Amino acid sequence: MTVLVLALYDGAMLFEAAAACEVFGVDRRLTDSWYDFRVCGPSGARLGDWLRLDVPYGLDVLAEADTVVVPACADVTVDPPADLVDAVRAAHERGARLVSLCTGAFVLAAAGVLDGRRATTHWEHTAALAARYPRVEVDPDVLYIDGTDVLTSAGKAAGMDLCLHIVSADHGAAVANALARRLVVPAQRAGGQAQFVVLPAAAETGHALAGLLHWAGERLHEPLTVADLADRANMSTRNLTRRFRSTTGVTPLRWLHTQRVHRARELLETTDESVERIAARTGMGTAATLRRHFHRALGVPPDTYRRTFRTPPRT
Repeated sequence: MTVLVLALYDGAMLFEAAAACEVFGVDRRLTDSWYDFRVCGPSGARLGDWLRLDVPYGLDVLAEADTVVVPACADVTVDPPADLVDAVRAAHERGARLVSLCTGAFVLAAAGVLDGRRATTHWEHTAALAARYPRVEVDPDVLYIDGTDVLTSAGKAAGMDLCLHIVSADHGAAVANALARRLVVPAQRAGGQAQFVVLPAAAETGHALAGLLHWAGERLHEPLTVADLADRANMSTRNLTRRFRSTTGVTPLRWLHTQRVHRARELLETTDESVERIAARTGMGTAATLRRHFHRALGVPPDTYRRTFRTPPRT
């Protein structure tokens, strides 16, 4: 029987801890052998802002774990507890499988086990993870990453996705699907977390390209090209591309594609217009072009995105 330990700590978050307890800690008799589930942590530590811990095991139980699950932390700017980091590192060196849910990736990164690996976390914190731990290859778009012996998930509900994926890997897809039905959640969601990222605000003012970005943003329905942007800015396309990269971090063409996809997201969320009409309003031209760029950017087709995020009309 697999010994699976949920490692709690001061400042761990309730949602991700509860997801692990629901998936791994309750034997619903879906298979002959479930997990030997244990919860460890320092007594009296805070779980979110609501609970104090009273758990049966200390961190020493990690020495017996086949799998260690580390839930999210409330504040990624605070160094994780040193004793937890040491115990996680030792468990990994001994051969235990490590799993982080949401910002629990910061604990794994502090232990050094993500160095040279692809990893993910909540999209709001991917930049911070990459900046703080530059040896980690942070992927901001996926719901989870299975590195076999080290697994990481994106934010909140993506932790449930990863837990179910682990059940599938350990006990088979049929067991994972049956468990998902019992929990009333999808066994596998489409796309990555890029579809959940908040739409960017309008272009900031105060830099040399602010006027151009505003002008282009008002004309996304037109077949704008990089040459059109360069003409508007009275620059050569080469000079514009250089200025664009230094100001926005991307090329003019990439910026146009991104803005058109964002506008399509808004229209899919707030209107009942057809994909063909939205393609015309966002300068994509055809529904096929919109579907291709949309799926490439967000990992799901426009129709799936609309079903997930459509704002119901007020009655």
